[in-house]
Amino acid sequence: MKKIFTKVIKPFLPKYEVICTNYQLIPGLPVNKNQMRHTFEKGASQEALNFYGKVIASDFTKAMAPVEVSLKKGRRIIQKVQIGPVDELQRYKMVSVN
Repeated sequence: MKKIFTKVIKPFLPKYEVICTNYQLIPGLPVNKNQMRHTFEKGASQEALNFYGKVIASDFTKAMAPVEVSLKKGRRIIQKVQIGPVDELQRYKMVSVN
């Protein structure tokens, strides 16, 4: 019964996504913006939250500063962490690498 119930509910649950955006500043050039997206299945909230926690706690992420990591549920951003001067860089002209 529980298996049938989860099959019926699962299509209506939101998707989760962890987005890691790193910025590269070279004087005299526009700011480079590189986004990496990790998507999860519908209703995989615990997996997405665990992955988000691992990304934030990683020494590699802290060494890549300035970095912005956000957790999205559907279209809304639930949690966001900025490492380094991300707010100041967002004022400048951006060039997307992807």
